[in-house]
Amino acid sequence: MIATLASSFLPVNDTAAAAAWYGSRFGLESTDVQEHAAVLRDRDGRQLTLMGPASGIPVRPGLAWAPVSFRVEDVAVFREESLRSGAPCSPVQGDPGTCLFVTVADPDGNTVLVVDR
Repeated sequence: MIATLASSFLPVNDTAAAAAWYGSRFGLESTDVQEHAAVLRDRDGRQLTLMGPASGIPVRPGLAWAPVSFRVEDVAVFREESLRSGAPCSPVQGDPGTCLFVTVADPDGNTVLVVDR
C-alpha cells in the first residue's frame, strides 16, 4: 500500500490570523477558515490544518520543535524578508551541498523549518 500525506496539523490561537500569516509567508491558499480550524493548501494540494482552541485539541501553540517544514528557493532571502516583517528567524544553517535551513517562529510561537531542498 502506498499512502499520501493527508494533512499536517498545527495548534494556533486564532485560525483566521494564522491562515493569513501562512498565506502571506508561504503562498498557501485558505480553502476553509472557521473558528475551530483553518485548512490551507499548497499549489500541489498538500494540506496544512491550523487547529484553534475551539477544536478541542489539547495542545497549546508555541511548539519549540518544527512539526512542519516548507521548501523555498532561497533560504537567505526568506530569512531577510522574515526579519524585516518582525518574525524571529534563526541564522542560515546547514551545508550548501546537502541542505540549507532556517527556523522561523509563526505569530503563535510555533517553530517552522524552512529548507532549500
